Amino acid sequence: MSFHSRLTRRAQVTLTGVAAGCVAAAIVVVPSLADSGSSEPTTVAAQKGTDYGPEPESDSKLVTRVGELSTMATATLSRDTMINRARTWLTANNGGPVPYSMERNWKDGYRQDCSGYVSMALGLGKPGLNTVGLADSRNGVTTRLSSMSQLKKGDLLIDYSTTDGDFRHVVIFEKWANTSHSAYWAYEQRGTYGTTHRQLKYGIGSDNYDPFRPVKLGAGGGGGQLPSPGVSWPVLQSGSKGADVRSAQQLLASRGYTVEADSVFGPKTRSAVIKFQKSRSLAADGVIGPNTWSKLIKTVQNGSSGQAVKAAQTQLNVYGYGLAADGGFGSKTRSAALAFQKNHHLQVDGVIGPDTWRALLGTR
Repeated sequence: MSFHSRLTRRAQVTLTGVAAGCVAAAIVVVPSLADSGSSEPTTVAAQKGTDYGPEPESDSKLVTRVGELSTMATATLSRDTMINRARTWLTANNGGPVPYSMERNWKDGYRQDCSGYVSMALGLGKPGLNTVGLADSRNGVTTRLSSMSQLKKGDLLIDYSTTDGDFRHVVIFEKWANTSHSAYWAYEQRGTYGTTHRQLKYGIGSDNYDPFRPVKLGAGGGGGQLPSPGVSWPVLQSGSKGADVRSAQQLLASRGYTVEADSVFGPKTRSAVIKFQKSRSLAADGVIGPNTWSKLIKTVQNGSSGQAVKAAQTQLNVYGYGLAADGGFGSKTRSAALAFQKNHHLQVDGVIGPDTWRALLGTR
């Protein structure tokens, strides 16, 4: 089934042949994934996969029926628990992401496309709703938000419209990527790549993505400027980009590993991570998650110097403090640390220890 070529409220998608729900097999022009705040689009080549096709409709055996809503989770799910569930698919395939498919279910019983992935994260009935089902308020799963500014950790960005073709998609909002809210970190299940964690701009500006909140999503972490005590460490792996990667690279350098702080999680960074994990008796999977972060960070304070201070300055600058990332923890860095701690309800002592590191990396 082919797409109609379109220039909608979303960025233009130019297709050559096959259309896919949740992902397009073609050359896709999508918003930039860089953390620079640029609004310029970047072109991503998406190769055709043999299992791609129109997203399963509500009457398909691959989709949880509306009449089976009683099989869905009834207890309130915390935001942190939902995000942790989403993260499991990043490494569930022998340390790699769960592959994308609209015709197959993963080992846990959920369909391996974008809406099946979100259904898994929310603990909905197997094999999962499709995007239309997730967005339909009559199903009692989500409610539509009035604006992007209301987004919190675990909320959804959904393009459920079929008026301009069969392309539909849903992603899980984690946190804002910067203080200007021009991009955010999200989890998604997409063709060719499978489960990914990256910066997106869906829903920002003029496109077809609308914000939704799962109705049974409770407390445990927000996506705005103030974190909860349960704020989560980010998960970085091959392909990740941005300030968090740069900070991780600087922290690795502070531990004696030769890594260029280029903000791109490439083979050399992964190799250094694996070596570091082995040295600390951690699971050597090359993925920087909570356990690795807790060993990788260093407490820095007034008078400290080096790569770990640069990493802290890199993170503080994400919040607009405008520090020179010179590796010297002086009065300006201390003032920024004090202001950050006060704004995020942390102990205000100017010392960047585990709690402040987690807030710096896990909030946006």
